[in-house]
Amino acid sequence: MPDMLDFFLYSLADSIFRHRYLAGSRRDMYLSKLFIGYLERFRRDVRKALDRSSRFESPPTIYELGEKVEGILSQGHHTGEGWFLTAEMVELIQMGAPNIVCVQPFGCLPNHVTGKGMIRGLKRKYPEANIVAIDYDPGASEVNQLNRIKLMLSSATPERKEMLA
Repeated sequence: MPDMLDFFLYSLADSIFRHRYLAGSRRDMYLSKLFIGYLERFRRDVRKALDRSSRFESPPTIYELGEKVEGILSQGHHTGEGWFLTAEMVELIQMGAPNIVCVQPFGCLPNHVTGKGMIRGLKRKYPEANIVAIDYDPGASEVNQLNRIKLMLSSATPERKEMLA
């Protein structure tokens, strides 16, 4: 699973897109690139160790994550978690975990757009994807939430058996 640093890197990467396509400032772009390089340097040793491991995979850079959404969503989508949430789901699917529960607060409209709104595009590009969005808010029925998760798991089981056969 992605760490918190990836979210900060995503926020910095937005300044680069803004400069290239939306008249963002050149200074902000250079500062973002500088900070991204600085933060990624700290992860370099971790990546090397994970690349040598037979059990774990190293996390992609923020630039690699951005490339994962091409053909599904524009990197110009900056509201909520923007393209980052979709990139995380693509990463999970590509790593062999196509069964995803996208948990989101009910009142978060941007998350509905980038969470629920991208499910169709993800399934079009990755037919093996089994994604369900679950809304959580104080008035939501726990039974409905659990039933939706159980339904997703029941449809995940036959696909998993086929993959193992």
